Amino acid sequence: MRTLKIEGKTGTSEIVLGESISNLAKYCEGSETVIITDRNVRALHGASFPKAEIIEIGIGEHNKTLKTVEGIYEKFLELGLDRSSCVAGIGGGIVCDVAGFAASTYLRGLKFGFAPTTLLAQVDASIGGKNGVNFKGYKNLVGTFRQPNFVLCDFEMLKTLPPRELRNGFAEIVKHGAIADAQLFSYLEENCKNALAIHRTAIEKIVYDSLMVKSRIVSLDETEKGERRKLNFGHTFGHAIEKTTGLPHGEAISIGMVAAARLSAAKGLLASKEADRIESLLKALGLPVLANATRRR
Repeated sequence: MRTLKIEGKTGTSEIVLGESISNLAKYCEGSETVIITDRNVRALHGASFPKAEIIEIGIGEHNKTLKTVEGIYEKFLELGLDRSSCVAGIGGGIVCDVAGFAASTYLRGLKFGFAPTTLLAQVDASIGGKNGVNFKGYKNLVGTFRQPNFVLCDFEMLKTLPPRELRNGFAEIVKHGAIADAQLFSYLEENCKNALAIHRTAIEKIVYDSLMVKSRIVSLDETEKGERRKLNFGHTFGHAIEKTTGLPHGEAISIGMVAAARLSAAKGLLASKEADRIESLLKALGLPVLANATRRR
């Protein structure tokens, strides 16, 4: 196992790579634990959950709302949670976002952590202390900055992902390589097939290297005043594409990165051959580089 730490003003986050979800209980030791998950994750991995109360939320972006959080608050109240309690979000990005926001705001903040079950959540959504929900059609409009106490990246969980969901996570890994780690980017170019096959050596390296990029940036600029904005590469276009086309996050960000790279090349801020490399790698990973959409008149 390998461990990374993010030292932030809102707390210290321990990220443990290769840790089994079956050991989650020791990270909540001494606390009453509540697990937030969805029915798909519970069906696949519930047998490995520690003994704890379980709150299920709905599946899909339309459940990432204040209404869902209100239902979680009601359950917290019913269970009598106090500031010694611990909330563990086990699932993909939506589960982590909702669980983190609910825990961050209930009683002005409970201890919480994540066991992300998707590649996208392991390298992005569960890391960095951003917790939030959508509001009135606007993505992540309501939220907090608060570091999770722990994040457990169990690589065995990735083997249960559908291929399309796995590819979504690679978009954020490409982003991290493009903005801050040329060696990671080159490794992906050379080891694309092994990465997609979840070859243990390849997946451990790219997740670790990707998290190194994000953890360094977040430690420098936890609340996104400057340096952390680099992590938004592809997201200005990508969020608009995600909202208007309904594409999954990773696919929308893939298209957004190509659009941003091409715009940068057109403005003379990026060499065309580098924009070509970004597009070629995304294609090799099976990600879209163009949006199939019709302009509204």
